[in-house]
Amino acid sequence: QVQLVESGGGLVQPGGSLTLSCAVSGSIISIDDMGWYRQAPGKERELVASITSGGSTEYADTVKGRVVIFRDSATNTVSLRMYSLTTEDTFLYYCNAHVHTWVSFAIRYLEVWGQGTLVTVSS
Repeated sequence: QVQLVESGGGLVQPGGSLTLSCAVSGSIISIDDMGWYRQAPGKERELVASITSGGSTEYADTVKGRVVIFRDSATNTVSLRMYSLTTEDTFLYYCNAHVHTWVSFAIRYLEVWGQGTLVTVSS
């Protein structure tokens, strides 16, 4: 099984910064795209940022210039550094990874999600 565990969420004041981290563990052969999504109650999950195995990145227009995504292939982690946070960045943030893994002696390509970490921006 493959698991994603997020950390780094919490309460931050407007204008502040926060770094989210996500560790991928389990029977991993390789990891392709990784990303961070966010979701408000009753709303659809939306992409914040993604990064390919080659390091190419994509950012949502709402966070461009305020967010940096990076990954460490040696530790199978992906992180999201956020700056100049506003109350509109208050969401549940989810880590996502596309993983080649062993399942019953066969290689499977799975999309895996973390359980989410809450970011609250408030004074």
